[in-house]
Parts: sequence; structure tokens; C-alpha cells
Amino acid sequence: MAILGSSSARRPRGREPTEAVRRVHALLARHAVALPVRLWDGTQLGPDDAGFQLVLQHPWSVRSLLPLDDLSAGEAYVFEDIDVEGSVTAALRVVSRLPGTQDLGWFERIRLVRNVLALPRPPQRASSVRGRVAGRLHSPARDRQAVRFHYDVGNGFYAHLLDADLVYSCAYFEDEAPEDPAEDPRALDRAQVRKLDLVCRKLRLRPGQSLLDIGCGWGSLVLHAARHYGVRALGITLSTRQAELARERITAAGLADRIEIRVEDYRETRGSFDAVASIGMFEHVGEERFETYFAQAYRLTTPGGRFLNHAITTGGRDEIRNLAKERRSFMGTYVFPDGTLAPAHVAVRLMEQAGFELLDVQQLRRHYARTLLHWIHNLETNADAVRAEHGEIPYRVWRAYMAGSVVGFESNTLGLTQVLGVRGEADLPLTRSWMEPRLEQCSGWASTRGGIASRPAGR
Repeated sequence: MAILGSSSARRPRGREPTEAVRRVHALLARHAVALPVRLWDGTQLGPDDAGFQLVLQHPWSVRSLLPLDDLSAGEAYVFEDIDVEGSVTAALRVVSRLPGTQDLGWFERIRLVRNVLALPRPPQRASSVRGRVAGRLHSPARDRQAVRFHYDVGNGFYAHLLDADLVYSCAYFEDEAPEDPAEDPRALDRAQVRKLDLVCRKLRLRPGQSLLDIGCGWGSLVLHAARHYGVRALGITLSTRQAELARERITAAGLADRIEIRVEDYRETRGSFDAVASIGMFEHVGEERFETYFAQAYRLTTPGGRFLNHAITTGGRDEIRNLAKERRSFMGTYVFPDGTLAPAHVAVRLMEQAGFELLDVQQLRRHYARTLLHWIHNLETNADAVRAEHGEIPYRVWRAYMAGSVVGFESNTLGLTQVLGVRGEADLPLTRSWMEPRLEQCSGWASTRGGIASRPAGR
């Protein structure tokens, strides 16, 4: 890919930008990638039945993709050099099949370079929405900055995006749930209640027991567990905005005497709990702190207690993605500063190494792809409100990020695993049927959403 950025490539003279883009488009089409494109002057290229169209807003739009990487492509969309009409997910499915320069012959590479460099230079931009964090990597202070950058975008933003219960993690769908969110927008609500119940069942919660939720979000899990399983719960988060809304919801549900929410780092938490859940928090821990994290989870789990780790994983067997070290990562720059994704076997190994006995590992990759399609549908349905309240750039960042993640989960470059362990001996059934959600809890989703603000218009 470096050849595309070479300043020594000879620039053709007298060639109009429209013709240069035509030539690039034709070269890609010869490699079985026919992109539907509309140029700044109205010129149409490619098929008209793909379900999407890429709109090149300026003569420099294609050149803004240099160097050809994740960050440049994302910024070209975020800063409106390129737009996507129709399904952004469908667009990225096709774009993900684009050939890299290593797939082209030398003559094709030279032609590609000459045509791209014939285009005007894009303007320089300084972005104020990049995730900038400071301090020692994965120190409590820096982790707090990274988490607040991601979650303190605003509770109202997530209300436009998520389900009625504000569950910001992978849902658990049934086979009959439609793949198209527009066919049943409430399918996500039911699937998220089913996921909350799946977690509670795996943790084998009983009345009077204690639950710790590490990274509790807006309190959805602790609310479900206290309401339906009679537990006492503590939820911890580093986001002050999450904590404020979680406390409001708990008070409105009449459960303030059984649930506490703290703004607290997991390394600071003390106590002993019958069950510990970590849902979507492991991604923030960092490779340097993996052992610390599991050791702390073990200390916080009482003998006989259960621990569930629910986390996004990489599809590669030995691939650990440390976004703090990826200088050209769109996700690390605009969405998850300092995030780390690891293969599922890393959590399995470290959980056992910490002292837990392994009980269950479940892959929910396809469920997360479908969850994200619902979130994108909600975001696009509420696009006017999101833009009015939070601006165009956050809307585009999240639309691009989530669509790219759909493609990642569909292609198995991303996964989502729940790993369940127990500390010492526990009186557990011999089969795993006890882990499945209870139908009576999931079917009653519409009447048990106490303390949740009304949904925005369009949802």
C-alpha cells in the first residue's frame, strides 16, 4: 500500500478528475468489484441495484482515501468527502472485498497511482472529536479518560441508539427473529431482555445473594437481577453520566434499597460477591492488565460463586488488537481509545490461571451482528434528532463504526464470547439447560421496564 502514497510517482498531465476516477473505477471492476458511484458532477458509474451508492462529493474524494487504510476511509466518510446513500452496511460488505495493492500487478499499480495522484489534494483537517487520552497506559486515571470519552457522549445519544432497557452489549435473539430490523423494531427489546436473563441464569442467581456488575452501564443488568431474582446488587462504572441515569432508573423502579451504583475502578472495589458479571468491560482492560483483572475478579468472587466474562474477541487465533498501539485505527481514534481485543482462548486461559474452574464458553458472534443492525436502524431512524442534539460528526462516526463492526462479526474477524467460571465447589446441575433464559421473564419484557425514560420519536 505504501506505493499509493509515493510522492515520486509521475503525475499525468491534462487528465480531468472525472476521467481519472473513471479509470480507477474500471480497474476495480476488472477485479469483480463493481461499485455504484455518483460523482460530484452527477456522473453515474457502476450498477444501480446494489442497495447503496457511494457519492464522491469533491474531485479530491478518492485521493482523501490515501493511505488506503481503516482510518483514512473512515475520515473520508466522517468529513463528508464521501457519502453513502442507502445501506452503509451493504456498502462496507462490498468495499471489504476490494483488492489491496498486493493483489494487483505492477502495471495496474502504476496506473492506479497515476490516476489517484492526478486528483486534487484534499484539504487538511484538524479534528476535535478524536479520542485524546494522557498518562500511563491503563492507569486508573487514563482508563477513566478513555471510558468517559466513549460513554459520556450523552445519555440521550444512546437512547436514540439502543433498546428500551438501554443495554449496550450483544443481544440474544431467537431463530424466528427477523433479520431486517424494520420488520420488527421491538425484536431488539425482547432480545436484550433475553440476554439479561441469560446472564442471570448462567450466574445461577438466588434471592438474597449478592451480585457485582463490573462496568454496569445504565444499570440494566442489576435492575433485571434485583427485580426478577431478588438479589442485592452493586454496579460500578467510570462514567459519571451513566451512574447518574442508572441511579434515577433504580429509584424510579423502587429498588434503591437493594441496588447501589458507584463511580469506581474495578481495581478499587472491595468485598465478596456470590456472582460477578463483566459485560463488555474486558475490552477496556488492556493487555498489560489482563492478569490483574482476572485476579481481581477471583478475589471479589466468594467460594462457590460464579464469574461471567462477556467480551468482544478477535477472530484470529493469535491476534491481539491493541488500539493504543495502532496509529492508523479508526476505531481506536474515534470510538475506543486504548481498547484491546483478544482471542477467546486468552480469557479462558487467564480465567483458569486465576483459579476459576471453567464451566461454559458460548460464542455469540452472529447475535452481535444482528444487534448492530438494529442499532444502525435506530440511529438512522433518529438521524434528525441525533444530528440536532449531537452534531453531524458523531452521527457519521457511529454509523461507520457500527457498520464496519457488522462486517467484522459476519466475517468472523470479530467474535463475542461469554466465558463462565466458578470459584471452588458449587452445587450445580449436571446438564447445561439451567443456563438458558426463562421464557416467563423474557415474555414479560413490555410490562417490567420500570424507571426507563420514554423512547424518542421514530422508535
